[in-house]
Amino acid sequence: MSGQDWWLVGAPNARDLGGLPTGDGRRVRAGRLLRTPALGRLTDEDLPVLGKLGPACVVDLRDASEVSVAPADRLVGQPRVVHLPVLDPAHPVFMYVSALLLGHDLETYDELAEQGTPAAMEAIYRWFVTGDAARAGFGAAVRLAAEGSNLPLLFHCSAGKDRTGWLAVVLLTALGVEDAAIRADYLRNNELTASLREVLMEAMTRQHPSLDPETVRPVLEARPEYLDAAYDEVRRVHGSFETYLRVGLGVTDEVRAALREQLLE
Repeated sequence: MSGQDWWLVGAPNARDLGGLPTGDGRRVRAGRLLRTPALGRLTDEDLPVLGKLGPACVVDLRDASEVSVAPADRLVGQPRVVHLPVLDPAHPVFMYVSALLLGHDLETYDELAEQGTPAAMEAIYRWFVTGDAARAGFGAAVRLAAEGSNLPLLFHCSAGKDRTGWLAVVLLTALGVEDAAIRADYLRNNELTASLREVLMEAMTRQHPSLDPETVRPVLEARPEYLDAAYDEVRRVHGSFETYLRVGLGVTDEVRAALREQLLE
């Protein structure tokens, strides 16, 4: 199975990064890099599709605490499963967003609630660049993608939007994919999950009538300003994305060359 000629009912924002163009006229190979949400809600009809995609390695960016309360990933065959948790349970913003999504009482998060959820999301994206767990997890994922034995590589977090989205940005930038194509793929989440978002918001507000839908919406969307916050943090800390890859994530020239050899056509 090649290209984006497949669909997973239980993972509507899953997609193949194949076909995206690089600045030097090449393209990402189809069927090699697959980004998805967690796979615990795949339907029985989804499983043959996943089997044809045939991931050799599944990278799970969730923390053990997240995995324990979610349905187990439904996998086909015996892919290598690598857990690279990108989460800081001590980070107040993570706890704020988690509380919001779980419908918990937000009064203990007054300061962040006043800051607003868009600003909270931007803080998480900046942490993606500087957090120790984030740098370790994203760097290790890039190194896995550079090894042919791990391809096709499927990577996911919970919703397949933020951590998965930033890892896609990192991989595609390392491959030399054009910035406009990277941004467009990131924002595709909104188009692919529009119906799901409305269902989730309706369920949340029905269960917790005092919860403002406009507080929830920024957490469920991919927004340009979130991506811009991460890019700004890259420039602030490292000066350039090239230095971020090399120094921040430990992606050597050798790893990057192997990545391009394996993943570009």
